[in-house]
Amino acid sequence: MSSVIALPRLLRIGGGCSADLAEVLSDAELSRPLIITDPYLAAQPFLDRIVSRLDAAGVRAEVFSEVRPDPTTDSVDKAVQVFHGGEFDCVVGIGGGSPMDTAKAVALLGSRGGSMGDYKAPILTDTPTLPLIAIPTTAGSGSECTRFTIITDSATNEKMLCAGLAFLPTIALVDYELTMRMPARLTADTGVDALVHAVEAFVSRKSNPFTDDLALTAMRTLFTNLRTVYEDPSNASARAQMMLASTQAGIAFSNSSVALVHGMSRPLGAHFNVAHGLSNSMLMPDITAFSVDAAPARYATCARTLGIATDDLSDAEAAARLVTGLHDLNTDLEVPGPRQYGISQSSWREKVAIMARQAKASGSPDNNPRIASVPEIEELYESLWR
Repeated sequence: MSSVIALPRLLRIGGGCSADLAEVLSDAELSRPLIITDPYLAAQPFLDRIVSRLDAAGVRAEVFSEVRPDPTTDSVDKAVQVFHGGEFDCVVGIGGGSPMDTAKAVALLGSRGGSMGDYKAPILTDTPTLPLIAIPTTAGSGSECTRFTIITDSATNEKMLCAGLAFLPTIALVDYELTMRMPARLTADTGVDALVHAVEAFVSRKSNPFTDDLALTAMRTLFTNLRTVYEDPSNASARAQMMLASTQAGIAFSNSSVALVHGMSRPLGAHFNVAHGLSNSMLMPDITAFSVDAAPARYATCARTLGIATDDLSDAEAAARLVTGLHDLNTDLEVPGPRQYGISQSSWREKVAIMARQAKASGSPDNNPRIASVPEIEELYESLWR
């Protein structure tokens, strides 16, 4: 059985490569980019330098900086209106997952029309869109090389997963230097997001030999460096390794799939305003415990790759060590549970049923080694609140 692999047309990886944007656009014969970013990044010196270099190269860029965390259809519509107000020939997303997701949505809606609801899973959108250039500023989402975007429906609070080649960036500039000022909490949450990408890509029912190697390499690097960058954000070597591994994990899950953790994470984030990486962190240990018996050899390989288990342990013993190791990682990264985050038990229980249905409808849980029914997903949500 063959596997379909899709990658950006061009990847530039390394410190300082974000400065190559003008050159990259010129090579691609593009000259009128709409830059999509958020208010914080718009105020950073590096963005001014990027825009100045574009001006010097005769590239007429405009910046839309009103991206909100976990973008909604309303916030995307504002960006699309700006797009329609100019003669743009490409979209540049600069930031973490939210600016990237917004840029992907704008490239699609700006060229194809319609609304995001028209493109949500299980619909697969492979039609060509405007050229999309991705410049990540976090080591986490891997969005610079994935064929997915996630936009929340402003009317229903549903986090809509949209998939297909239409959402795969044409070009990605992966510059770890842009992550050096990330605060500790964001560093931890985005880093765990990347780790979940790698683990889920490897245990997914859609895994394949191409993604397996990338996923294992990425998870080893991420797990080795996560605590370091959390405790010492200025460690350039660890930052560089995290950035590369995040991209590798993104390629891995984009060409296999994520699974139950992500399926349950999206509704949790949408209904309780929990950042995506943090909601993944909350869920990862317990969902791994739920899943290990369905694929003990795969989870044991993860544990051995992370250095949590030795070769002399059985697969079941190694997989159990993985669950313990993930709990320990959450402790070291000071990850709160829903209760510690400030979510009341009554509010949690009120949303459990709808979150479970939305998680199942996304399709991701069906890629999990142990496929969870809606009642089982409800039970997992219930057990998470402590």
